[in-house]
Amino acid sequence: MTDKVIIITGGGAGIGRAVAHLCARRGDRIAVLDRDGAAAERTAVEARERGAVATIGIACDVTVEPEVETAIKESAAKLGTPWGVFANAGMDLGGFVHELPFEQWQKVIATNLTGVYLTCKHALCEILADGRGGSIVCTSSPAAFVAFAAGAAGAYSASKGAVSALVRTLAIDYAKHDIRVNAVVPGPTETRLMWANVPEAEIPKVRQTICSEVPLGRLADPEEPARAVVWLLSEESSYVTGSHLVCDGGVLAKASVSV
Repeated sequence: MTDKVIIITGGGAGIGRAVAHLCARRGDRIAVLDRDGAAAERTAVEARERGAVATIGIACDVTVEPEVETAIKESAAKLGTPWGVFANAGMDLGGFVHELPFEQWQKVIATNLTGVYLTCKHALCEILADGRGGSIVCTSSPAAFVAFAAGAAGAYSASKGAVSALVRTLAIDYAKHDIRVNAVVPGPTETRLMWANVPEAEIPKVRQTICSEVPLGRLADPEEPARAVVWLLSEESSYVTGSHLVCDGGVLAKASVSV
């Protein structure tokens, strides 16, 4: 039981929701932020039912700084100063770069990179003012290190590569304040984002193909990468900062050629 204040962006579904559930089991106070306010509130209610000391669900678009600042301040006012932050909100709009509309590029970068920056910025302000340190986890991706075989992920890959670079910089900048900053690197996971660029009718076939390519032979359940996040959002990882915890079923360990 930790009773720490944890802020989660993109907490209305997927890995963010699973992190909220797991943090609830250890008795944390949880602020769930999501662009879909109703989904954020549902996760908050579920977390209370699973043992969270207190929760709040807040509608928040991480690309809009006033919304992020207000949501984090509201979380601190109602639950206490955040100790842990999971900067997780993300999206993907696929397309080859020469065909990708600039507006789509901007949207992906705004959500996946600027959203992480804004979340970290305003959470850090609260954590630094409190002076007790904390732990921040950002969601990166295998796409930060290698190109997806299916292609057409230039904007997504660029955004996640930048998140990984930001994590390393923040880890060094704030180590002296006892604030740790790490990234989780989930592989193929059964979430809505996984199928963002796949027509619904093709999902079963694509799922089968992906399972055949992942060394462990399956997609992850959202709770599996969530366990990695929760470990980083705990004192058990007290000497871990600036690192990437890969939870990808072996994807990054596998060569792309069959020899």
